[in-house]
Amino acid sequence: MKPDWLKVPLASGQEYLDVLKLIKDNNIHTICQEAKCPNQAECFSKKTATFLILGNICTRNCMYCNVKHGEPGKVNPKEAEQVAKAVKTLGLEYVVITSPSRDDLKDGGALTFIRTIKEIRKLSPYIKIEILTPDFRDQIKKILNIKPDVFGHNIETVKRLFNKVRFKSDYIKSLIFLKQIKEYNPSQLTKSGFMIGLGETKDEILQTIRELKMAKVDIITIGQYLQPRDDLAEVDKYYKPEEFEEFKKYAEELGFKHVESGPLVRSSYHAKDAL
Repeated sequence: MKPDWLKVPLASGQEYLDVLKLIKDNNIHTICQEAKCPNQAECFSKKTATFLILGNICTRNCMYCNVKHGEPGKVNPKEAEQVAKAVKTLGLEYVVITSPSRDDLKDGGALTFIRTIKEIRKLSPYIKIEILTPDFRDQIKKILNIKPDVFGHNIETVKRLFNKVRFKSDYIKSLIFLKQIKEYNPSQLTKSGFMIGLGETKDEILQTIRELKMAKVDIITIGQYLQPRDDLAEVDKYYKPEEFEEFKKYAEELGFKHVESGPLVRSSYHAKDAL
């Protein structure tokens, strides 16, 4: 049974319904829905959402993620324009764009990120844009050329657990990806996040925080893993709010520019506030 601090109110309200209708009418995907994020009610009610581009099927099969996996379909050529129109209709001041891993595409989907950012800025020139991308290292410079306000890539878990829950990904590769962003553009704000509760130790959590700092990451998020489906990894431990505060204090002392750490924190939670 989940502890009391993980209970959230049921989604409701006209703003929430308006966002749902807009998403459905425009055939748009959000990671909020696909990943069963516990903050849907809060974020949708504030007319904010994290848009999931490049479809809703991932080529990887991580044991913590509710996003469907398999063979993705063709890239929707109108997706960038559809997302841009939705962003304008909602009147957003800050938007987060993410995607599933698309190992079937030569560029990993980088071109679609670029197109989407350009289309959003055409219709909403003053908006702040955060991207949360897969690990397509060869495309970093192309992404930096369009100057996202925040460039994010999640480490997701501690190094030891990669073979268990992220077996098609690589811990070191993700750290190098984040570090290279800063090497190419030292002024680019970077962000990464990970979940706890999958069987890691406290020392491993602290080590991950230190290694993200060594990769020159500016913003980090730490949240509680919640099992979205019965066939995915089970929760090993529910961390208490005071433990999250301890990790936050440790990260702040290391010099991160912003830290979000709490049971319900997800990578895009309070993203605007972080910037």
